[in-house]
Amino acid sequence: MNIKQEAKNLSPATILLISHLFAMLFGVAGLVLVLPNPDFVASLPPIGMKAFEYSMAGGGVVYMLLGFGAVAFYAYQNLGGKRWLTFMVPALSLSLASELLGTSTGFPFGHYHYLSGLGYKIADLVPFTIPLSWFYVGFCTYLIARVGLEQIALPSWIRSLSAIALGSLLLTFWDFVLDPAMSQADVPFWVWEQPGAFFGMPYQNFIGWFITGMIFMGVAHLFWSNEPLGLARRDLTFPFAIYFSNILFGVILSLAAGIWIPVVLGIVFAIIPCSVLYWVTPTVAITSNTDSQSLSDKQSVSVG
Repeated sequence: MNIKQEAKNLSPATILLISHLFAMLFGVAGLVLVLPNPDFVASLPPIGMKAFEYSMAGGGVVYMLLGFGAVAFYAYQNLGGKRWLTFMVPALSLSLASELLGTSTGFPFGHYHYLSGLGYKIADLVPFTIPLSWFYVGFCTYLIARVGLEQIALPSWIRSLSAIALGSLLLTFWDFVLDPAMSQADVPFWVWEQPGAFFGMPYQNFIGWFITGMIFMGVAHLFWSNEPLGLARRDLTFPFAIYFSNILFGVILSLAAGIWIPVVLGIVFAIIPCSVLYWVTPTVAITSNTDSQSLSDKQSVSVG
C-alpha cells in the first residue's frame, strides 16, 4: 500500500527521469551486449526481433525525448515558467542554429554529418533530438555551476561569468566522453568528414561546443538576473542525476569500444567538479525574493 501511495506521489519530472534512465540502460544493453553478437540477434524470437528493430530505429529518440521532458518539468516546477522558458528557448534555437551551420559549412564544429537513428532531420541535416539534448544537459550543467558558485564570496559579475563558463565546460566535457563512442562505434550516429587528432574528431569541435554553450547560457542569464536561486542540495539531486547518468552512458560505450582516454577526462573534468559543486551546496535553501518570484512565475505560466 505504501509503495502504491509513493508511486502516486511521484512528480511528472521524477517519472520522466526514471523512464529516461531505463531507456538509456536499454540502449546501452542493445549497443554493448546485443549488437556485437549477431548470432544472438539471429536466435531471437519474432517478438524479440521486433523489440530489437524498434530499439535500433527509435531507442535514441525515446531516451532523448524523455530527458527533455524530465528537465522541462523539473525546471518549471522548481524555478518557474519564466526561467524555464528563458533557458529552453535560447538553448534550443541557438544550438540548432550552430548544428545547422556546422553540418552545412563545417563551422564551428568541423565537417560532419548525422546518420539515421536519432529521429527526423531538420532541413535534412540535424535530427530534431539534438537541440533537445543541448537543452536538457546544458540546463543541468549551468544550474549546478550557478548554485555551487553562489556559495563563494565573489563579485556578482565574476560569479555570473564563472557560472556561464563552468556550465559550458561541463557541457563540453560531456561531449568529450560521448562523441568518440557515438562516432567511432560499430554503428555510429554521426560521421566526421574532417578527421581530427582526438579519436577522429578535430579539436575545433570542442571549441564550438564551449562557445555555443557560452552563448545560450549567457542569453538565459540575462533573463535570470544575478539574484541567488535559493536552491538546496536536494534540489540539485535531479540535475546531478541527469548529468551523471548521461556521462555514464558515454563512459560505458567508450569502454566497450576500447576507448579509455575520454573516460579519464570525463571523470577528472566532469564528474569530480560536478560532485564538488553539488556537495558545497547547503542542505538548507537560502530564502530570497527569487523564491516568491518563482512562485508567481509558476502561477502565471501553465504547461500544456
